[in-house]
Amino acid sequence: MFGRSSARETSNPLADKPASFGIHRYLQGSSNLFEENRLLKFSIAGLFGITAVLGIALYTTSQNQRTIVVPFGAGGDLYVTGGKPSPAYLRTMTRNIVALSGTYSALSADRQFEELLSIVHPTAYNGIRDSLNAILDELTTNPTLSIATYIRPDQPVTWTDRQILVPVEKVRVIGGVIRKFRGNLRIRYTIDAGRFWLLSLSEENFDAELR
Repeated sequence: MFGRSSARETSNPLADKPASFGIHRYLQGSSNLFEENRLLKFSIAGLFGITAVLGIALYTTSQNQRTIVVPFGAGGDLYVTGGKPSPAYLRTMTRNIVALSGTYSALSADRQFEELLSIVHPTAYNGIRDSLNAILDELTTNPTLSIATYIRPDQPVTWTDRQILVPVEKVRVIGGVIRKFRGNLRIRYTIDAGRFWLLSLSEENFDAELR
């Protein structure tokens, strides 16, 4: 009996300890648990911070990434990066604008002008539409009228980040009478959200071709 009682006493780790020892161990364990919880919270906060930084980096990258915009089904090295179109993009847009606005007849003008208006900026839409409608009225009065406009190969096309200056030759045919003119077509444009917008079209210094 005494032997079994002695074994139970020795198996109790607190048998020879003061009463305050158990409280001390409890407080120490609670302190360790509190430190672990604080470390866990810090780790979670750190993960949220890293996630936020990565999110900002991805957003910035998406804003500066190259946007591929292919106009009118054309192909080639056509892109807009950071709001700046590539030279190939500007050349393609120039050719299409010259063709849509400068080469037409009574049969094709309405469809072409509608396509041209699809790239006109909302702030310039009414003005350009009225100008094109005036041409449609002229074609109604003179159904034999036709216009063909070509980019001159002997003169360079120049551009800035706001406008394109195109040397052109215009051939006007009405009632079998042909007249040729040379001058410049000034195209004002803007790039908004990777998209080309037409702001205005104006003809400058057009004179009849000298024979």
